[in-house]
Order: sequence, then C-alpha cells, then structure tokens
Amino acid sequence: MKSIAALVDFMIGRRFEILEQTVEHIGLTVMALTIAVLIGLPIGIILTRRKKVSSPVLGIIGIIQTIPSVALLGFLLPLLGIGVIPAIVALFLYALLPIVRNTFTGIEEVDPSVREAAVGMGMSDWQILSKVELPLAVPVIFAGIRTATVINVGIATLCALIGSGGLGEFIFRGIALNNINMILAGAIPAALLALIFDLGLGIIQKFIHRIFKPFLLLSFILVFVVVPFFIAPSFFSTSFTAGFTAEFMERQDGYPGLRETYSLSLETVELDPGLMYQALKQKKVDLICGFSTDGRIKAYHFKVLEDDKNYFPPYHAAPLVRGSLLRRYPVLKEIFENLKGKIPNEKMAAMNYRVDHDKVDPVVVAETFLKEMEIVPVSSGRKKGRVIIGSKNFTEQYILAHVFSLLIEYQTELEAVLKTGLGGTKICFDALRNGEIDLYPEYSGTVLLVLLESDKTELRLLREEGYIDHRVRSGMKERFDMEWLQPLGFNNTYALLMRRRQAERWKIETISDLKVTLEEKATYR
Repeated sequence: MKSIAALVDFMIGRRFEILEQTVEHIGLTVMALTIAVLIGLPIGIILTRRKKVSSPVLGIIGIIQTIPSVALLGFLLPLLGIGVIPAIVALFLYALLPIVRNTFTGIEEVDPSVREAAVGMGMSDWQILSKVELPLAVPVIFAGIRTATVINVGIATLCALIGSGGLGEFIFRGIALNNINMILAGAIPAALLALIFDLGLGIIQKFIHRIFKPFLLLSFILVFVVVPFFIAPSFFSTSFTAGFTAEFMERQDGYPGLRETYSLSLETVELDPGLMYQALKQKKVDLICGFSTDGRIKAYHFKVLEDDKNYFPPYHAAPLVRGSLLRRYPVLKEIFENLKGKIPNEKMAAMNYRVDHDKVDPVVVAETFLKEMEIVPVSSGRKKGRVIIGSKNFTEQYILAHVFSLLIEYQTELEAVLKTGLGGTKICFDALRNGEIDLYPEYSGTVLLVLLESDKTELRLLREEGYIDHRVRSGMKERFDMEWLQPLGFNNTYALLMRRRQAERWKIETISDLKVTLEEKATYR
C-alpha cells in the first residue's frame, strides 16, 4: 500500500509533466500512424493488382521491421537530426508492415466467387475494389491498423532517446535513477494509451462506412497541415540547444544543480548516451553532458568546458562486487589490488580513444593494458568456479569488463563470463542484487547519489579527502552486502562538451563563459 501511495503522490506531483509528455506521445503516434495508413493502404491495394512484385515488396518492408529501433534511430539521426522528424519517420516505418500486409491479405482473401459475380454484373475494377473488396476486407485491414497502433505506442517511448519527447522520458529517467515510481509514471500512461487507441479504432471500425469520408478528410488535414506546422520548428530553429541524457536531467549532480549553481538556463532535449556524442558531432545540438575520460572527446575534436565553480563531484571507478562472492573466493579481492590506482585519467581516455576512434576491439585494448602492467597468465588447468561480470552500455564499461575478465582468467582458477551492455545503473545494479551478475565497474558519485540515495547536503562533502570512498564502502556493505573495492585511479566525472570550433569562435573556456555568452546573444536577439 505504501508503494502505491508513493506512486500516486509522485504522479500527482508531476502531473503537468505527465500530461505534457502524454500529449507529445499521442501526437507522435497519431501522426506516424496516419501517414502509414495513407501510404500503406494504397501500397497494399497496388500489390493485389501486381502480384509478381508483392513478395519482394513485403519482404523489404518486413526487413525494416526487424531493424532494432535504437539502431534505426541512430541511422536516422545524421540524416534527419533529432526531435520529432526522425521519430515520425521511424514510427511510420514500423507501422507500415502490418498495414500493408493486412490490406493485401484482406483483399486477397475475398471469396473469388464474389469477385466473379461483381465482374459478371459489369462492375469496373475500381467499383469492385471500392464496393466489394474493401468493405469485405475491413476487419482484416483494421486488425493491421490496430496492431500498428499498439506497436507505435510502444516504440514511441524509445523515441525519447533522440529528443522527441513523449512518455519515454520518464521511463528512461527512472531506469537510469533506479526510480520505480518514475518508470511507472511513464509506463502506465503508455499502456493506457495503447488500450484506448485500440478500443477507439474498434469503435471506428463499426461505423467506418458512415464516417469514411470525414475520416479521410481529417487524415489529409492532419498530414498536410498539422504535421508541417508541428515539425517546422525542427527545421528553422536557431537556438542554442543542449542534449542531455535522461539521467543527467534528473540527478542531483546533473542539470538541476548545474542550473542553480551557474544560473544557467538552457533549451534541452533528452538523448541516448551513445547518440548524444553523434548529435553534437553532426551539429544537431550545441552542448552535451559528456564524461571527462571519454575517447570521443579527442576523436570528435570536442572542447571540455572548465567547471570553474567545481560543481561536478568526483566519479572514481572501482569494481562493485557481491559480498557473498568475495567470501566464497577471497582471492578476487587480492587480485583486484593489482589494479589499485593503475589507470589514471590519461590512460583511460587513451584506451577509450583506441576503441571509439581506431575501432580496436575492447578485448584487445584490455589485453594490451594488462601486458603493459606485466600481468600475465599464471593459472591453467580445470576451472573451479565461475564469475559473471557485467557492464553498462558504453565504451569505458566494455573495456573495464574485459580487463576484469582477463585478470580473473589470468590470476585465478575461476572462469570469467561476460554479460556486457546491460544499460543504465538500475539494470546493472538490479542484476547484481539478484545474483545474475557478480560484479561490474561502477562510479563513486553514482553509488552515493543513485544507489545510496544521498541527499543534497552531502554533495558539498564529496570533495573532502577520503570521505566519498569511506561513505560508499561502508554504505554498500551495510545496506546491500556489497564490496566497493579499491578505486582504479581515474575520475570520470561529468563534463560539458562543445564542438571545439564553436567554442573557440565564441571564446568560451568555462561554464561561466557559456552563461555570459548566451545572455549576450539573448540580449542582441
């Protein structure tokens, strides 16, 4: 009951944001679905008249359906930018297959004798289509439209990763912050929307013969009047835009505190961590919240803005391990001592660069690092146990997971199994708590602010010598029976990044410089 009450309180407190995101979600779904219907129905009809090309066409459309949604969004980003345009295109492509296939199937399944009778009555092909085939195929066609609608409502949540808005913003923020109430605040309205849309289309289906012409007119108005008006700002906007991750938008050490510390107000969009760097490189945004050791800073010629007010806290990386695993295999604690302080910022950034820019496999980078550290295989023979190593879904985590894996394989008689790319903090940590993984690389600031849920008053203590290490180690042990091992040496703190040429042109070196420059430009405008 307490959890339900907490969810209700959260949704009431954020009701205006939920309403805004719901409207955005409806807009994306309806626009994409309308375009898919207006294009998909004619394609399906044409295929019934050109059966030789029906299989290849349906096959091509089917292939689009199999492309992972995040991959498709990443492909569209350099072509169409961020925001509603690529989102509508992606949703349209995913909605196309069920509409085209069901239109083709519904018309094809009309009883041949009925079609022959219509021909015998002297009907033209258009009359047969409009008065016989389409009316009989309506149930099958609408089944396809309803399927496409439910698919679009679900996939529209992913479109939040490219700054299109919608209920996915709450879902991804909740996943990143380990906040169940935030996840449900996005998931519940999305599920209700799918049910409402499906129910509404079922009602429309019953009266389609009466409302077909008004329905068609409304669709044309939506596509050719409302849609251009809705997406025009994406084409002509010249404002300075920041692309931040969902996590950064909500965290105490993210944008809320940054805005307060620097009195900095920005126009923001939420982006996937991987797509965020690409968006800055492609000039789709002007500022992002990167990580100070990321190899893409050098690869893409980005400028790190100096945090001149020392706002961002330290993020020291270390292995986070289940206590039960260390009690079972105490040798693990000993071998991880070999990595204590051995990966400074420059080293981690160089390894990230090799993967991001030079496209070297993370396992090769990890092997090279251990060879430089003169850590070589000393264990051989039959394995006497297994350790499962997880990671989040960005370059640095992949490299560290491979370093941990090879270290265990080299120095113990344990088998190391990798489960990488698990997503954000919540997914990795839940997997650790549930025993699905045994350890993964984590960061001190994330542990303190997300996993231990420390309040704002503790932020000022984070830079005190030894405080954060002691607080994280004791807190994780007492609360979760997990061990925070020795830090690896680098501090992957947050950093604001701009394209170097733009920063130099505007003479921006620090975050305070950015604030002053934006205020000046706003005044001139």
